[in-house]
Amino acid sequence: MLDPVSRVRRFNRAVTSAVGALDNSFLGRGRPLGAARVLNAIGHGHADVSGIRDYLGLDSGLMSRLLRSLEDEGLIETTAHKDDARRRIIRLTPAGRREFNAYEALSNRQAEDFLARHAQRETLLAAMDMIASVLRHDGIALHEADPRSDEARYCLGAYYAELARRFSHGFDVKLSRDPDAKDMVRPRGTFIVAMSDGLPLGCVGLKGSGAEQAEIKRLWVAPAARGLGLGRRLMEAAENAARELGIAVLRLDTNSALAEAGQLYRKSGWTEIPRFNDDPYPDLFFEKRL
Repeated sequence: MLDPVSRVRRFNRAVTSAVGALDNSFLGRGRPLGAARVLNAIGHGHADVSGIRDYLGLDSGLMSRLLRSLEDEGLIETTAHKDDARRRIIRLTPAGRREFNAYEALSNRQAEDFLARHAQRETLLAAMDMIASVLRHDGIALHEADPRSDEARYCLGAYYAELARRFSHGFDVKLSRDPDAKDMVRPRGTFIVAMSDGLPLGCVGLKGSGAEQAEIKRLWVAPAARGLGLGRRLMEAAENAARELGIAVLRLDTNSALAEAGQLYRKSGWTEIPRFNDDPYPDLFFEKRL
């Protein structure tokens, strides 16, 4: 039997080989993976040189060589930022856009081929999401979003579906005290989403009324990102937003079926209090003074 470290290294070798990371001609387009990744980043809207370097985790020397090779091919153009001449902005040329589109088509076909190798597609995708979340842990970013946005709806839909699976009598959001969107946008409250390379991994809402008391609602972390401390990060972000809005007391409710949520609240300084609403689903109630 392989030990854990050997299994990780086996996985690394498999991925390196499968994606063609060591090929001189990635996906048969005549350039290595590094140059293709830079082209991909630009095609997906990354325009600032320093931003692309940080996104891809490249050092300045390698980034300069890759950009020079793409310029020599006539695939990109570099200009100075209109407000800061020290910053360089990159865009694709028409030839670069055609090459980007070719990579997109080939990468999509490669991804479909990977998925076709396993009968349980969703299980395979869930494993990939978990691995990507672990590997890109430092890249998980929190930002405030409109609770009616696509990314927020994705998180809330996944949250409601999980409650329906875990509650003994199911879950119907129409029976719950579902907060109005206007109560989770500034200056009353906020809605925070955790994103990793385009995939929503978690959310939390701060439901306010303009008074000094508000509620934390809809804390959810995707299964792929659990165990990474994301729930605590989301709660801290919501508490910090509450302080900015002049909110002195926070409350929340949860169900004892969500044992991990109760643990998080108790470890984060929340105090259990008597029931404060008539929502049929929660059976645990907490408060925290900021």
